[in-house]
Amino acid sequence: MGLKERQKLIMEKGAANVTKWIGSTTSVVLHTILFVISFILPYLGVVSFERMLLFLTTIVSLEAIYLSIFIQMSINMNNQNIEIIQEDIEELGENIEELGDDIEELGEDIDELGEDIEVIQKDVDEIGEDLEVIQKDVDEIQEDISDDEEETNEELNLDRNGAEILLSIQATLLHLQKEIEQLKMANKQ
Repeated sequence: MGLKERQKLIMEKGAANVTKWIGSTTSVVLHTILFVISFILPYLGVVSFERMLLFLTTIVSLEAIYLSIFIQMSINMNNQNIEIIQEDIEELGENIEELGDDIEELGEDIDELGEDIEVIQKDVDEIGEDLEVIQKDVDEIQEDISDDEEETNEELNLDRNGAEILLSIQATLLHLQKEIEQLKMANKQ
């Protein structure tokens, strides 16, 4: 901090303190006592009445001049503080508007996610229905295979290969069905 800045700070503090003291009860009492003493001095013969009035008028005028300067300095400091506060309020207003916009965007995103979840749930339900149909077909095929086991060895070998393929398909379908159930459980949570 430079010398000029220190001097300015000291002057501002001094102006604030003088202005605060002038408005205090102590100041009123002290001024009243000084005025009373000033008017008593001519009656005691210490000074002439004209000289006392001249001195008192000069002192009061100087005091008024300095007091008006100090008051103006205080007003200027308050105006600077008010401008700073107004800028802060404007910034806060802008920040609040931005937060409002962000909240609206988040609400829209949440709505979109809800719609996406509904679509996924419908797809999962459709896949589940498809799996049930496929499971029924697999069961029918297995029944047909068990009925046809009485056929010849050649047909039996062909049926075994088909059964192995069907069992493989059935295992895959069961695995898919379990995954769909897991997806359903995850969506419900």
